[in-house]
Amino acid sequence: MIDQPPLRVSRAFRSIGEVGTKRLLVVDDEEILRVALARYLRNQGYEVHTAESGLAAIELMSRINFALMLCDVRMPGMTGPEVVPRALDIDRDLAILMLTAVNDATVATEVLQYGAYDYLMKPLDLEELGRLVDRALHKREMVIEQRNVERMIREEVTARTLEVEKEKEQLRTLTIGVAETLINAMEAKDVYLRGHSQRVAELAASLAEQLGQSADVVEDVRLAGRLHDVGKIGIRESILNKPAALTAEEFAHVREHVRIGMEILAPLKLGQVLRYVEDHHEHWDGSGYPRGLRGEQISLGGRILTACDAYDALTSRRAYREPMGREQTVEYLSDHAGRLIDPEVFEALRAVVTGKQSLVFIE
Repeated sequence: MIDQPPLRVSRAFRSIGEVGTKRLLVVDDEEILRVALARYLRNQGYEVHTAESGLAAIELMSRINFALMLCDVRMPGMTGPEVVPRALDIDRDLAILMLTAVNDATVATEVLQYGAYDYLMKPLDLEELGRLVDRALHKREMVIEQRNVERMIREEVTARTLEVEKEKEQLRTLTIGVAETLINAMEAKDVYLRGHSQRVAELAASLAEQLGQSADVVEDVRLAGRLHDVGKIGIRESILNKPAALTAEEFAHVREHVRIGMEILAPLKLGQVLRYVEDHHEHWDGSGYPRGLRGEQISLGGRILTACDAYDALTSRRAYREPMGREQTVEYLSDHAGRLIDPEVFEALRAVVTGKQSLVFIE
């Protein structure tokens, strides 16, 4: 039996009283004590409901929200320690004070471990009860406030992070657009280079897929292919369009395009893409530039770009020669596998350009 009729309200409005009067629940099988406690707490300005058993308390809490529960430890049926976890399952923010007639450290430890804020010994000192209720309610409010602040901080951090990522992506798109504008300007200087970067980019992405790389790596290789020759904007046009073999001084000047490209791209913070661009003239046998790397010292993206750059150069018209056919180019490059080109990357190139696309995986 519950001493007063339950207040039936929808769960959406169960927390009424949180802003103003706090709603308390007194649970005790002793009617005299239960009524006395309820009267005292009402006189302190609280809205008080009572229940004569643990089961009655749980049933009441399933329909009405309470700020604090004052619960006896020893009751027939469901004991106080059994009520506590079930009550907290219903409302994790419920403040709980336990009443016990036994000065037992084990009981005290048990109820505190279950989630009670504190406990009081019978017979009760009502002034002490008032202080403990006030303290428990204050602690509950602090816990709720801290959780709300933490939630707001998480939401703000999440929102700001998304905003920053969006800004970074917009800046990245803008800066890549600027770089591509430079590439277009560079390719306009040499009719034989027009479309070269785009072709290398698409072929390089196909090789990365053929080699079993992740979607992120494929896109990084594609972007590196698009940007790999941006440094040629700083190479003299007379050298780019020279119809004869380059002198040692002219070739040294051409080699500077890697350094120039890195200086142009460095502010874009493109991560591995920059490494791929820097490595696109490194050779498998260590004879390349700018750092003379060999074998797997060269990034996979760099090895892919080396092969694709060579393939596109050979199959494109130049001022000093006609383009080579696809099969002739593959045959020519096969002689350079293990020297200029990573042998496994060459096999992927052969598979892609001849349509024999059995997967070749590089760990």
